Amino acid sequence: MNKKIILLIIFILAVVIGYCFVIFKIVQEIAFIPNNFEECASQGFPVLESRPKQCYSPDGSVFSENNGIILRDFIKVVNPTPNQLIQSPLIIEGEARGNWFFEASFPVKLLDENNEVLGTTIATALTDWMTTDFVPFRAEIEFETPIIEKGKLVLEKDNPSGLPENSAEFIVPVNFNLNPNTSIIKVYFNNSKLDPEFSCNKVFPVEREIPKTEAIAKAALEELLKGPTQKEKNEGFFSNINSGVKIQRLVIENKKAKVDFDEQLEFQVGGSCRVAAIRAEITETLKQFPTIESVIISINNRTEDILQP
Repeated sequence: MNKKIILLIIFILAVVIGYCFVIFKIVQEIAFIPNNFEECASQGFPVLESRPKQCYSPDGSVFSENNGIILRDFIKVVNPTPNQLIQSPLIIEGEARGNWFFEASFPVKLLDENNEVLGTTIATALTDWMTTDFVPFRAEIEFETPIIEKGKLVLEKDNPSGLPENSAEFIVPVNFNLNPNTSIIKVYFNNSKLDPEFSCNKVFPVEREIPKTEAIAKAALEELLKGPTQKEKNEGFFSNINSGVKIQRLVIENKKAKVDFDEQLEFQVGGSCRVAAIRAEITETLKQFPTIESVIISINNRTEDILQP
């Protein structure tokens, strides 16, 4: 057989074997789901040097070194996400079991990497907390920007007894925005990878760093109308909003945002699912700000007959 052909076959086999080995290691890592802190740490999964230490497994579980509890079974934090770039004021949202609260609240504190307390607040339940089910909560914390980039948000289980066996805390590692001339905002899109069945009004945030402005809500909407970047598209993000849409007016009063768009927003838009997705992208992008609790969308000052399925 021709020597060049033999060398080519050997080369191809080597590439295939190497590829298979890499795939095997990835599958092996994903397939292994630890059951406690020791198993999690031994596999090299991220360990937060907190007290107690916490290990983050690929399936989203968080194991505590002191008692091995899976904190994800007790509390889930939606915002901020681990290692998110944050700034003051910080909105904290998630859900926790009813027994994480006492009198419908629990304490939260923000620390820098040197464990200096930057701010404290109280998270409050948004529904009845007298249950063992998950209860949504919300909190807002203001803080002075530190000179250290890294820090952590600590959500403490309310423990009126003071007994160590009843204490627990959930720690979210964060990064601080140290640039005083920029703001970090979120823009909400649909995502085909995070929501493969496409739930219409289920949207997911991406972060954008923008020049600091007093009209930050309008700036966030303008980022939304730009659509996802190529990197975000590669991660599964996509928008249901037409390109070329313009904001004609945005007014915020009594925690209600009234935003008026031009007719391009509803141009050739059909189907209840897409309409729901458009409304969700706009509404969630605006509701990230503490000054906004509800959103009214209009087109050329019309609110009644717009975005029809």
